[in-house]
Amino acid sequence: MKNYIQATEWNIIEEGFDPHLNKISESIFSIGNGRMGQRANFEESYSGESLQGNYVAGVYYPDKTRVGWWKNGYPEYFAKVLNAANWIGLELKFDGELLDLNTCKVSDFKRVLNMKEGYLERSFTAELLSGKKVSVVSKRFCSIADDEIAALHYSLVPLNFSGKLEICSFTDGDVKNQDSNYDEKFWEEVARSQQGPVSYLTLRTKKTAFEVCTAVQSSVFKNDKAQNLQGAAEIRDKYVAQLAVLELVQNDRVDIYKIAANLSSMNYATTELQQAAQQAIARACAKGFEVLLQQQQQAWENKWKESDILIEGDVAAQQAIRFNIFQLNQTYTGKDARLNIGPKGFTGEKYGGSTYWDTEAYCIPFYLSTAPAEVAKNLLVYRYKQLDKAIENAQKLGFKNGAALYPMVTMNGEECHNEWEITFEEIHRNGAIAFAIFNYIRYTGDESYLQQYGLEVLIGIARFWKQRVNWSADKNKYVMLGVTGPNEYENNINNNWYTNTLAAWCLNYTIEAADLVKTLAPQEYARITEKTKLDTAKEFEDWKNIASQMYYPYDEQEGVFLQQDGYMDKEQVLVKDLPASERPLNQKWSWDRILRSCFIKQADVLQGMYFFEDDYDLETLRRNFNFYESRTVHESSLSPCVHSILAAKLSDEQKAYEFYLRTARLDLDDYNNDTEDGLHITSMAGTWMSIVEGFAGMRVRNGKLKFSPFVPKQWKSFSFNLNFRGTTLRVKITATEISITNHSAQALEIQVFDRYYEVAQGEQSITYQLCV
Repeated sequence: MKNYIQATEWNIIEEGFDPHLNKISESIFSIGNGRMGQRANFEESYSGESLQGNYVAGVYYPDKTRVGWWKNGYPEYFAKVLNAANWIGLELKFDGELLDLNTCKVSDFKRVLNMKEGYLERSFTAELLSGKKVSVVSKRFCSIADDEIAALHYSLVPLNFSGKLEICSFTDGDVKNQDSNYDEKFWEEVARSQQGPVSYLTLRTKKTAFEVCTAVQSSVFKNDKAQNLQGAAEIRDKYVAQLAVLELVQNDRVDIYKIAANLSSMNYATTELQQAAQQAIARACAKGFEVLLQQQQQAWENKWKESDILIEGDVAAQQAIRFNIFQLNQTYTGKDARLNIGPKGFTGEKYGGSTYWDTEAYCIPFYLSTAPAEVAKNLLVYRYKQLDKAIENAQKLGFKNGAALYPMVTMNGEECHNEWEITFEEIHRNGAIAFAIFNYIRYTGDESYLQQYGLEVLIGIARFWKQRVNWSADKNKYVMLGVTGPNEYENNINNNWYTNTLAAWCLNYTIEAADLVKTLAPQEYARITEKTKLDTAKEFEDWKNIASQMYYPYDEQEGVFLQQDGYMDKEQVLVKDLPASERPLNQKWSWDRILRSCFIKQADVLQGMYFFEDDYDLETLRRNFNFYESRTVHESSLSPCVHSILAAKLSDEQKAYEFYLRTARLDLDDYNNDTEDGLHITSMAGTWMSIVEGFAGMRVRNGKLKFSPFVPKQWKSFSFNLNFRGTTLRVKITATEISITNHSAQALEIQVFDRYYEVAQGEQSITYQLCV
């Protein structure tokens, strides 16, 4: 666990430069706008350890699978979001001496991520080997006001010398992914050119033939006077640059501006791509850096009005939740249903930038409550549009009759994960997608989604579960063999309680959804049943039969649902008895030792009890929580938030707070020693859930919002906004009361604990006294 980030309410601050922490900071200080993003790499040359990363949403490469033993059903590739052209590059030489923080003496180093206004700022003083001292301040952002644009202002001052400064402002597309399976570079050059002050570099991905045009206008000023730029003396493949040579006097100020446009063939025909880039860069440059920054600040002000959470009395917690919300809003904006949320967002390459079940299980609630309903809906439409691929994925594994198995990892709907215990066995992802449909409709009331998209997806998933179970004569029940649950420290096990529970629920919910569509839109129901060739009498009967006779492992002595068959055969050691020197297990133990242990990576049984909490009384939940939490090592970023929410429901306020702080500061404090390869974006949504569903106890029941709140003793109060069925609410909770302000033109009935209240129209604040 690291502790070098200063705790402030609106800024992430690093003071002092430690090269050993640089890759962690590159992740933490990442910026993006939903369409593109970049790690916090330095603009100037840096020969030290670094993970360069510039990413363009939706552009990927099918990197050939690398495994030692090929198995039937393996995907041929792993889809990866690509490290794209580096547009921020500056090579700076003072009398021929390169500015490189790896070889300089660095002082007064400060890096600030301004979350309120949406930009990254860095300052430092560098003493070169010759003794020359240079002061530098840089500021850059990816615009959420215009998501094709990014901008940089780099200012320097020679402090103790006069001499010649050579500036090379470049765009470099000769890059590769660190996670390339065969050390292959994925880009080919299409065109490069220099047109006045603007450089153009167009690259095409191998195999997938995506094209990206990066247009960059560079400008240089000395003491506010514009300087001439010329084409680069060095010309090479996938590289374009401009040069400037200045004679400086001590304390002269040099300002370098780079405004960039990143456009891809996802949004423009390849024949029109460069022309569109010309228009975009002209549009941005006509405004200039300062106007673009003002628009960025205004756009972020609007974002925070929708999604901010205010915590009074706990700066570390306040900083953490804003950091998580900031990164979520940088990663996904909901404008494009072709895009989704990679577990690392635009902050690193691990997990390939592809889509996992994290989106449905963890991210949907955040976007439902903090953005227009269309944003979350687009995440669901993304899966609907890939239904045909999900059916193909199932067919490759021997399933028939329109059964759909959604991929564990994907870009285009095709499975591209190549670890057998994940690809073939972690089939609970199907259930998360079905639950997200239910969750969306429960929250928005948009039942029309079923007839437009949802029912077809549910039918495909239900058909998969029907074929995936088998009848056990021994147990006289339906069983599911050879699966991996959310706890990936168990592979190839039988009757994972969570997976069996999800499957039975899916079968029942599909029938319920079909009946609803039949009632509300009989013509659409006829269309869907014809399209899917649904035999309602036979298939519904089969699904009901399976759901009613599903087997669920249970331990009578402990009174808990067993994670899977044979779990109690394991030596039952508690996490508190593990030596700290042996954790994290995935970095200290052999894999077979982990598999033979009782230790749990993340919520598994408890994940199911979180989804279906109304099905279990508090004592059942408490027994299972106490049993499994004591065996959970939380070595998945997705784990602490679920435990925090359940602990809050059980009124274990201390544990709820501890788990919140762990999930909220997972990356800021590098809890699991893995932040250097990117942030845990999807788990950040769990941080929001820990507060709103945990501490505030927010639920949707019978179409109404319900709150069962408490305030952690470390806080004075907390407050947040909610969008709910056309209303915008501001909720504030203190130790003794909850106040809800309705900013919309319609009244809303709300439940607080066991009482109902009507929050009137307009900006009237109504306060309800809480028991102390």
